Amino acid sequence: MKSYAARRAALMAQMQAKGGGIAIIPTAPEVMRNRDADYPYRHDSYFYYLSGFTEPEAVIVLVAGKTNQAILFCREKNLEREIWDGYRYGPEAARESFDFDIAHPVAALDTEMPKLMADAPALFYALGSDSKLDTQVQNWLQAVRMQSRAGVAAPSVVHDVHVLLDEMRLIKDADEIAIMKRAAAISAEAHRRAMQVSRPGLREYQLEAELLHEFRRNGSQYPAYGSIVATGANACVLHYRASDAEIRDGDLVLIDAGCELDSYASDITRTFPANGKFTGPQQELYEIVLASQAAAVAETRPGKRFMDGHDAAVKVLAQGMLDTGLLDKNKVGSLEDVIEKGAFRQFYMHRTGHWLGMDVHDVGEYREIGATGSEKPWRQLQPGMVLTIEPGIYVRPEAGVPEKYWNIGIRIEDDAVVTENGCELITHDAPKTVAEIEAVMKR
Repeated sequence: MKSYAARRAALMAQMQAKGGGIAIIPTAPEVMRNRDADYPYRHDSYFYYLSGFTEPEAVIVLVAGKTNQAILFCREKNLEREIWDGYRYGPEAARESFDFDIAHPVAALDTEMPKLMADAPALFYALGSDSKLDTQVQNWLQAVRMQSRAGVAAPSVVHDVHVLLDEMRLIKDADEIAIMKRAAAISAEAHRRAMQVSRPGLREYQLEAELLHEFRRNGSQYPAYGSIVATGANACVLHYRASDAEIRDGDLVLIDAGCELDSYASDITRTFPANGKFTGPQQELYEIVLASQAAAVAETRPGKRFMDGHDAAVKVLAQGMLDTGLLDKNKVGSLEDVIEKGAFRQFYMHRTGHWLGMDVHDVGEYREIGATGSEKPWRQLQPGMVLTIEPGIYVRPEAGVPEKYWNIGIRIEDDAVVTENGCELITHDAPKTVAEIEAVMKR
C-alpha cells in the first residue's frame, strides 16, 4: 500500500504549497438499477487512486497542516450485512491495511468534520461532483462559522482538489503502466478471439459475448466501457453499441472494446472482414487508415504536442480521400484546402486520441496549464503519459461519393505509452495489418 500513501503525501505537499488546508475525496455511491437490484459497484477513480480501497460509503480526508494526517471514513463491521453482501474491513482493519493515520465510521462524518475543518485555511474539494455531499459540506462549514465568536474560523478559500489530482494521474508510474500492459494484452487476445470465431450469420452480440468471455477468463473485473461491435453500415455510427444485427458475408466488422483490470482501462479498435478476406475497396481504405495511424505514432514522443499526431493522421487521411475520389478535388481543391476548410470531416469527424488511465477517457488537461492568450497551446507530451491513437474513415451513402465505398466504416486504435525516446504501443498483440488479420481469420 506504499504507493497509495505516497500519493496522499504528494497531494498534501501540494496543499501545503498553497497554504495548507483540508481535502475531502469521496468514493462513488451505490446506484440502484431497479427494485432492490443495484448496478455493479465501481469505486470512484480519484478515491481509489489515493487509497486502493474498494468498498462503497467511504470518504478520504487529508489534513495538511503542522502535522499531516490521512483519515479514512468507512463502514463499520456488520456481521449480519456481511452474510448478505460480503466482507467489510471496518475502520480499524482498514486503517491498518491501507496505511491511514486514523479511521472512523462513516456515520461519524457529521460529528468529526466540523472539528477537522475548524481553523483550516482552505478547503480542497470538487464542488458539484456529488450533490448530497455538497449539502453535507455546506452544513459542516456552517457549523464551523457558528463558532466564530469563540475565535474559530472556517476555511476561507476553496480549491478544486480534482485539478491537483488530474495532474498527478496524467503521468503514470511503473506500477500503473504494468497493470495497463496486462489489461492491453487481455484485450488484444479478446480481439484475436473475435476475429477467429467471426463468420457470416453470427449476430453482433455473439461477438460481444466472445470478448466478455476472454476479458473475464483472464482476470479482468469489467469491460472498461460498453463494447462497440458494429457490422456493415453500423460501423459508420461512432458510438454504436453491440446489438442483434446479423453479420453478413462481404461486410466489415468494427470492434471497439477493452477490459478494465485492477481499475485501469484498455481501449482497442480493430476492423476486419466478416468472411476473413478484404475486398479491394475495403483494403484501399483500410491501408489509408493504417498509414495515418503510423504517421500519428511517429509524432507521439516527448516534446511533441498532443495534437501533432492528429494533424499527421489528418494529412494522410485527407490525401487518401482525394486519391480515392471520396473527395472530389475539382470541388474541394488541394490537400491544403481540404485541411484548411475541414472538408475531410465528412469522413473523419473525431480527434485521433485521448488520455487513457483509470478512466477510458482519462483526466488531464489537453492544453498547457497557465498559458495565456485566445488559444492555449496544446500540451507537450512527457514520458509516462498514456493515450490512444485511433484514426478512422466512415463512408455513408451520398451523391458524389463512389458507391463501392458506401457503408464502409474503419477505425484502428492502439494504446500508446510515451517513453523517453518515442512511444510504445502496448496493444500490439491485436492483429492489425491486412496480412495479419487475414492469416488469423484463416486459421
